[in-house]
Amino acid sequence: MEINEILAIAMFLSFIGLLFTGFPVAWVLGGVAVIFSAIAMGLDTWADTWIGIDWDYVSIVIPRIWDTMNNWVLVALPMFIYMGLMLDRSGVAEDLMSNLVKLFGRIRGGLAITVTFVGLLLAASTGIIGASVVLLAVLGLPMMLRQGYSKALACGTVCSTGTLGILIPPSIMLVMMGDRLGVSVGDLFLGALFPGLLLAGLYIGYLFMVGLLSPQSAPVPDDAEPISFWQVLGVFKAVLAPAGLIVAVLGSVFLGIATPTEASGVGAAGATLLAWSKGRVNGDVMREVCKATTRTSAFIFALFLGATAFSLVLRGLGGDELIEGALTSLPFGPAGVIIAILFIVFLLGFFLDWIEITLIILPLVAPIVSNLGFDLIWFTILFAVCLQTSFLTPPVGFALFYIKGVAPPGIQVSDIYKGVIPFILIQLAGLIIVFNFEQIVTWLPAMAYGNG
Repeated sequence: MEINEILAIAMFLSFIGLLFTGFPVAWVLGGVAVIFSAIAMGLDTWADTWIGIDWDYVSIVIPRIWDTMNNWVLVALPMFIYMGLMLDRSGVAEDLMSNLVKLFGRIRGGLAITVTFVGLLLAASTGIIGASVVLLAVLGLPMMLRQGYSKALACGTVCSTGTLGILIPPSIMLVMMGDRLGVSVGDLFLGALFPGLLLAGLYIGYLFMVGLLSPQSAPVPDDAEPISFWQVLGVFKAVLAPAGLIVAVLGSVFLGIATPTEASGVGAAGATLLAWSKGRVNGDVMREVCKATTRTSAFIFALFLGATAFSLVLRGLGGDELIEGALTSLPFGPAGVIIAILFIVFLLGFFLDWIEITLIILPLVAPIVSNLGFDLIWFTILFAVCLQTSFLTPPVGFALFYIKGVAPPGIQVSDIYKGVIPFILIQLAGLIIVFNFEQIVTWLPAMAYGNG
């Protein structure tokens, strides 16, 4: 093994190790890049060993960072973040929950199914996972526990449903993936729609089966009211406003009327008007939402900068060739390479956040997949579906931390872990379905461009 390959491996392992020190991830990425640049240039100068990195190569990081910050596609990130945070304060979820509970109250598992439907609508309105999980936990978890639901089932439902927003468009993860790979964010939105709905459908099917096979885990309340016309009308009214916003944002993208960046502006304005119509907008709310948007956006863009430097140095050390050689030498064939990549991503999800995996791993493996002849949009959505598990897998599954922070007394960490295991298996089942039926991803983009 050559010295530059040793440095590339050491660089990646150093990044993994330093994550556990508690330093901000953006600093770790940038710091590791600086340190290994210095080591490579030192070896080149003092040991007369050409590593592939010199001052001219390192200086490329400045225009790379400028290109990242100057990318108009990324304007959609703060706009979608603002949209999600404003919807969180609009009262839409509360209205949906109260009306859907009346509609599904007589069905075994109906309250959990209600939480899933509310989470699905939130997912199609915002990609802010923390806000979705916390909101669903505050609204749905006490109701399910009062009704006698299993603690594990209630926690698993909230955690898994709250993470749907990272896949179902408009998704900030898909915006970041499109930027990293140079592919159309609109195509990713189109391709992710059916896989996201597939996962939601699998969740609902599982909850329905639990209600039938284990009624003590999801009982029907004794005071459940029979379904009436007025209950259906109430649900229609509650769904109308968020559905209109979803149609305005996603419909404008899918019909080619607006780009995702332009649609993000429509969504931000629509969320503000929706909150204002419900009397939820004032000076304090605007300040809170704008501050939270700024903090979240700054965090993401700092990671962009650190990841840009890290990726550049890793490529200079030959890390991409090393990874490509390791993957293509596997005796599994092209499909086996895809499976190996997804398995590695699944394992990394236990220790890394989806942002680091998206910014570091995806750009390294995507060219390999493209060279093998696979559709890049399909693979990117597969990658995104696989990353769903990273929110639920301990020890760094963020949905687990979010729900524990707001869970009622009596909810133990063991209840949360037990609850998410079936949903992790469901996510993996969804991944297998999307892997075997590529048309789930590719059909809608092909139809949108008249190729279907």
